[in-house]
Amino acid sequence: MVEKTVENIRDIAENSNAWPFAEARNLIKRLDKIGKPADEAVVFQTGYGPSGPPHIGTFGEVARTTMVRQAFHVLSDRPTRLISFSDDMDGFRKVAPNLPNQEMLIASLGLPLTQVPDPWGSNESFGAVNNARLRAFLDQFGFDYEFLSSTECYKSGQFDETLLKVLARYDAIINVILPTLGIERRKTYSPFLPICPKTGHVLQVPVVDRNLDAGTITYEEEDGSQTEVPVTGGHCKLQWKVDWAMRWVALGVDYEMAGKDLIDSVNLSGKITRVLGEVPPAGFSYEMFLDEQGAKISKTKGNGIAIEDWLKYAAPESLSLYMFQSPRKAKRLYFDVIPKAVDEYIKFLDAYEGQEPDKQIGNPVWHIHNGNPPSEDMPITFGLLLNLVGASHADSPEVLWSFISKYAPGATPANHPLLDRLVGFAIAYYKDFVAPTKSFRAPEGKEVAAIEDLLAVLEDMDANASAEDIMTEIYEIGKKHEFDPLRDWFKALYETLLGQSQGPRMGSFIALYGIENSKALIAQALKGALV
Repeated sequence: MVEKTVENIRDIAENSNAWPFAEARNLIKRLDKIGKPADEAVVFQTGYGPSGPPHIGTFGEVARTTMVRQAFHVLSDRPTRLISFSDDMDGFRKVAPNLPNQEMLIASLGLPLTQVPDPWGSNESFGAVNNARLRAFLDQFGFDYEFLSSTECYKSGQFDETLLKVLARYDAIINVILPTLGIERRKTYSPFLPICPKTGHVLQVPVVDRNLDAGTITYEEEDGSQTEVPVTGGHCKLQWKVDWAMRWVALGVDYEMAGKDLIDSVNLSGKITRVLGEVPPAGFSYEMFLDEQGAKISKTKGNGIAIEDWLKYAAPESLSLYMFQSPRKAKRLYFDVIPKAVDEYIKFLDAYEGQEPDKQIGNPVWHIHNGNPPSEDMPITFGLLLNLVGASHADSPEVLWSFISKYAPGATPANHPLLDRLVGFAIAYYKDFVAPTKSFRAPEGKEVAAIEDLLAVLEDMDANASAEDIMTEIYEIGKKHEFDPLRDWFKALYETLLGQSQGPRMGSFIALYGIENSKALIAQALKGALV
């Protein structure tokens, strides 16, 4: 294998088709265009709306942005930062029905999220609770990031210079936005949302005057009176599309990705960024996730998978793989995709060590593990583990390891930590998703004679016969009994022995489960005892 030096990898990465490297190259073009100093940190940003806890989409955005950042480090020696920005000064608009203290929250509608009381009473505000969840969530996955709060940035004055620039270019910004609004909305629209000095609410009200020298706006109250407030110091926040552009400018953001549903917003914020005299960040639009029926996943509908759900049944690496693959393609995200994602991760991990560097940096595990994937031989797939749980009725890792240690001598939980984690995940996934769908049938027609032949073959086989030898015999039995196509023979085995229409390589399953156990299982199927 070619020795992997930094220069060697950089040369290879220049021509890599892996999407994070393509994104990194686009970012470098932007930096060259704007002439950013080489010693100034390149800023990556992700956004979060703390009206609810972080979800699987939050993970996806941070994970994918981190992958681009890692690819950038291969191609450039520039320093970088990753900002995780919380829009916690946004007004509280809706009370989710699953939250406690509903009356208190309803009374808080319109307040900035960091002024809404914590319904659980554990933190200073509802926004603070969800910000803490975000940080714990990101820390759990080991992301390297800096957390920024919208409230703190506005109130500390960090945004003041750019807010005054927005005020100075108010008319030009309005001219960008108004054509995108309906007729009625145009009459009252202002990029500034005053924070009412009396109620603390985030207001959407007409601005009737602007004072550039004082840095203030005057808005009309519901009773017709007028109130003047500074646009700085947290006395106003911006409408989100203008806010997005303002953040890009104020924080010097160089890269931010967003969902495909925000393409129009990205373009609009890009125009506003140019009005403010800067170049919009690089980035790309990723496709949205779909549920099992192909409908867009929605937090309101609750038709997706929560991050904690995935992690109950699979390692985070498998979720990272799911995020890495085809980010511009709409993908269905429901529980049935988990086993496939796990086994694909295992496949890529197994392949990595034997690949040349140009293939390695295109391998998803390079991007998942920042160029340092773990080295672990995986003798068993997740799918095979699920079938073993079903056949053995195992409810503890110890039972499964008793089979694994015979199938793969020398394998232990200590020297196969990934496999040991998968054992626990397999038990949980089988119990919740596989067991309820089991539907055994008795063998029929020529299946009976074929399965009897399989039992007879196993009677004569050595207890330590290899999976390959067993598989060869199974193939021969299927041909002998003229199953056409041959997959009908395997489908019959799956349905009669495992209670499902699809399954593992039967040679591997029998070798793992053990010939004696497999013979007993086949005998039960022939008697109809499994139905």
